[in-house]
Amino acid sequence: MSTQSIERAAQMILNSTSTIALTGAGVSTKSGIPDFRSPGGLWTKVDPMKFASVNGFLSDPKAWWEMALELAPVVLNAKPNPAHTKLAELEKIKKLDLVITQNVDGLHQRAGSQNVIEVHGSLSSATCTVCHNKVDQKYLEKTIRKRQIPVMCPACGGLIKLDAVFFGEALPQKEIAIAIESARQCRLMLAIGSSLLVYPVASLPTIACQSGAKLIIINEEPTPFDQTAELVFNAEAGDTLTAIVEAIRRLQ
Repeated sequence: MSTQSIERAAQMILNSTSTIALTGAGVSTKSGIPDFRSPGGLWTKVDPMKFASVNGFLSDPKAWWEMALELAPVVLNAKPNPAHTKLAELEKIKKLDLVITQNVDGLHQRAGSQNVIEVHGSLSSATCTVCHNKVDQKYLEKTIRKRQIPVMCPACGGLIKLDAVFFGEALPQKEIAIAIESARQCRLMLAIGSSLLVYPVASLPTIACQSGAKLIIINEEPTPFDQTAELVFNAEAGDTLTAIVEAIRRLQ
């Protein structure tokens, strides 16, 4: 990535009256959380139809929770990396209004971001499939430590499911509505660590650009929106954001 491109990105952020970020799995890979589709990704280790589909979960919840327990340390031990912390820093200096994330790991919030919309749900809470009672992460961890799986509802005894969105489930409508409206209203969108292939979230850059916003893409692999973007960085998210924020500090 050239110094000229970094400084141009920094100036675009400084000049923007409303900037939002759209983040995907590539933001969290440096925290040790594998992405899904690339070589060595999560779907090469587990069958997505068993692990990530609602039908797979409901057909054998005990087997699902056993798989989840194997993967849980990866998420629980993960820490925010510079991609997360630099986005939180941009929010703190009032140059980023919102993070819309496809990730379910909660690392944006742990890094200090206050305004986060999780369009694919979250691993930090869960809901009973029968009475819709919500349980928090402390209850989940306490139950799992006792190997009481599948996790059952303390209120009615029904089956508990994590609030991450599974294949076969609808995305959270409130969060999607906020994301779409934010894309319409923003003047600059940063698309970071996302393949921009999964819809309806992948429609957000189109909505933003059709509404007059500019687009900056930071992703190690090409995306379908590279020709639309003002700037494209085929580089690691944390390194790129660190350089951009340093340039913003110099230019301010």
